[in-house]
Amino acid sequence: MSAHCAGRSQSGEPCRQAPLTDRTLCFWHDPEQAQAAAEARRLGGVRRRREGTVAGAFDFEGLDSHAKLRRLLEVAAFDSLSLDNSIARVRALVAIVQAGAKLLEVGELEERLETLEHALGPRLKAIGGRKR
Repeated sequence: MSAHCAGRSQSGEPCRQAPLTDRTLCFWHDPEQAQAAAEARRLGGVRRRREGTVAGAFDFEGLDSHAKLRRLLEVAAFDSLSLDNSIARVRALVAIVQAGAKLLEVGELEERLETLEHALGPRLKAIGGRKR
């Protein structure tokens, strides 16, 4: 058995997916899987549209910065605060506070490190400095 599917991509390149067990084609190229593959593609499109709608509604752009993480915590906090008072709500709020405190701590440490690096400037470069 080959390590790669015998099918071709739309651009004519060899498919790099693993073939199904005891087959030469992957899930996406196997004619017996055509209906399931079409449904998977449809659901993927629905998910991407839904993600776009939700991202716009909550002003959510991802998790790759302190500001973006903070925004998601804010959304979670507002949603939790709007719930009826319950033990689950209190637990959610405590978790949000803990995550927010950690986010603030890390942000503060990063600011302090940048201040030190700036102050040390040439001396830090002379000894090999921190790589970013």
